[in-house]
Amino acid sequence: MLLNLSILDLAIVKSLQLDLSQGMTVLTGETGAGKSILLTALGLALGERATADYVRPNCKRAEVNLEFDLTAMPIALTWLQENEFDENGHCLIRRVIGSDGRSKAFINNRPVTLQTLQIFTRQLVEIHGQHAHLTLLESEEQRRLLDNYGKTTPLLEQVNACFKNWQVAQHELQQLQKKQSQAQQREALLRYQLEELEALNLGQFDYNALSETHKKLANLEQILMTGQNELDALYDADKSAFRQLKNSLKALTQLEQFAPELQSVNSLLNEAQIQIEEAMYELRHFLESQEVDPAQFQEIEQQLGVLQTLSRKHHVKPEELFELQQNLETELAQLNHRGERIIELENLTTQYQQAYFPLAEKLTEQRQKSAKKLQLQISKMMKELGMPNGEFLVEVNSLAGETPKLNGNDNVTFLISANVGLPPKPLSKVASGGELSRISLAIQVTTASDKTTPTMIFDEVDSGIGGGIAEIVGQKLNQLSNKRQVLCVTHLPQVAAQAHQHLYVEKQHHEDMTASRVRLLEDEERVLETARMLGGVEITDNTLAHAREMLTKKNTKRN
Repeated sequence: MLLNLSILDLAIVKSLQLDLSQGMTVLTGETGAGKSILLTALGLALGERATADYVRPNCKRAEVNLEFDLTAMPIALTWLQENEFDENGHCLIRRVIGSDGRSKAFINNRPVTLQTLQIFTRQLVEIHGQHAHLTLLESEEQRRLLDNYGKTTPLLEQVNACFKNWQVAQHELQQLQKKQSQAQQREALLRYQLEELEALNLGQFDYNALSETHKKLANLEQILMTGQNELDALYDADKSAFRQLKNSLKALTQLEQFAPELQSVNSLLNEAQIQIEEAMYELRHFLESQEVDPAQFQEIEQQLGVLQTLSRKHHVKPEELFELQQNLETELAQLNHRGERIIELENLTTQYQQAYFPLAEKLTEQRQKSAKKLQLQISKMMKELGMPNGEFLVEVNSLAGETPKLNGNDNVTFLISANVGLPPKPLSKVASGGELSRISLAIQVTTASDKTTPTMIFDEVDSGIGGGIAEIVGQKLNQLSNKRQVLCVTHLPQVAAQAHQHLYVEKQHHEDMTASRVRLLEDEERVLETARMLGGVEITDNTLAHAREMLTKKNTKRN
């Protein structure tokens, strides 16, 4: 149950603390006094979108706080405990909107997302707006009302889970099938390219090594000629470097007996002689092992030509051809797997359909049973609300077809016959504005009776109703409050008189600022407000007597 509503700097409300109690509470006041801003504040606290326009002028932020007693709400308490928000049966919800349009939400002083706030508060408060009769004309809203009344939500969730699984699999299947013809063309191209690459046996080729060999063979004559010349200069010629070094070493060695310090010089020359001799042996061996082979050169040149041609064709470097081949093999394998995936998805969609339809049929049966009970109850209430010949029907038609649908395979239609002898027709084609308001109220009150939501808010749902019917509407809302808290915004004295608690909203002007105030009316104040609502510029003794009688009559009935 909602214990307290507090508002700070929201629109025309500077500061408000509102304590609420069990039973039926009405909010009344002159048009434009600010009743709607209270509902706006509730909506924001329950998770509706916010903008900077909600913040009172010249203020940094607006704030709305709701305090709930959840001791009689085990489901809500369990949710709080599972999400570590538990506060011993009490819950504080806070919504803060900054002047920059940003907002924050809190449950028991812990920050939460708007989605989390909405999921939780749906269990606590239900708002029936003054335009509910317009949404009632929508087929989806009629389906939702029937499901809520018949408590088919658990089964509906199973149906929708099957539908969503089928939808995901079906979407992927359609996408793959759509690409299948393109894939076949791509597969043919891949196979051709792979055959071309595999014929080269690229795994045995090292492009860089081939290039080095090709370069060497192309310059082999120059290598042999230059190598032989340098071999002569180093060793074979009469005046080779080796012979000159050998003579120098011999001469300097003879001088060691006169200059021992030349020993280190001779040691270095001796090492140089050995190094030149080893280099000569390796150079000679290299030159003797080389052989000009035009056939080998031509073969390598041909291989390089093929690799370079393919690299240009595939727009890659020659050394990347083998990696390209592996990538093409992977893509081809994926295309082959796509065919396997199509078969797998075809099986999956069949399985989901087979799971969906028995559940959908069971849902149809439950809806049809609920429809019979609902139409009887609403028809009865319509008669009580001044439509003695009114008949309300709920038609549940199962749609043919093999394609699963969201929310089941049923088309739910509310039908109405307002006069004797006229066949029932869809609600949108029969009811007038006043009739539609009464039918809407009958549906809301009837479907609300079986709900577990502890707090229900009705925003001028009695518009278009007056006289004795308005009193009956007030009685119905009063009866509804026996099991829950009902908050009702109304302009009808007949409805206001049925409330256990009467709140009055008034607008006050302070210098250059306007603000709304809400106060609880005492008994005599209720008489005055009821008299004002009864009409007339001047409140006469007769009007006051009428108002007092209405309130006394209500109290007598309740006692």
